[in-house]
Amino acid sequence: MNRFNVNAPVEYDPEPEGYRAGYAKLHPEIGARTLFGGLFELPPGQSGRPYHYESAEEWLLVLEGRVSVRHPEGEDELQSGDLVSFPAGPAGAHKLTNRSDANARVLLISTRTSPAVAAYPDSDKIGVIAEWGERIFVRRESAVDYYDGER
Repeated sequence: MNRFNVNAPVEYDPEPEGYRAGYAKLHPEIGARTLFGGLFELPPGQSGRPYHYESAEEWLLVLEGRVSVRHPEGEDELQSGDLVSFPAGPAGAHKLTNRSDANARVLLISTRTSPAVAAYPDSDKIGVIAEWGERIFVRRESAVDYYDGER
């Protein structure tokens, strides 16, 4: 049996101010094949990711502290023990921000797809992230026709 403890330390990447969150991938640690899992630690004033929606359903469980969740209908504050679901597509857009004065920890679980697709409404970008490490983020305005460049 593979195991991951959600109280384990997380790694912090040098993200830009406002997005300095700790993160750990759960699914490889427990051998998950059909689900993706991420543990985020959000210090005060920081967000996990920009406002976005994905090509898969995602669940959020607040493990510790409080987080504000921006979503298409507004913003709500969640506290330890709260569980919510974000549907795939625009109706599931969300951004997590810690507006409290203490660290918060959240667990995000989604249907595992590769490549994963995410859209970022505020910056009008689309991202494609492949399990094997390739990633691309483009602005919608750079779109080309399906047959562009084909012979």
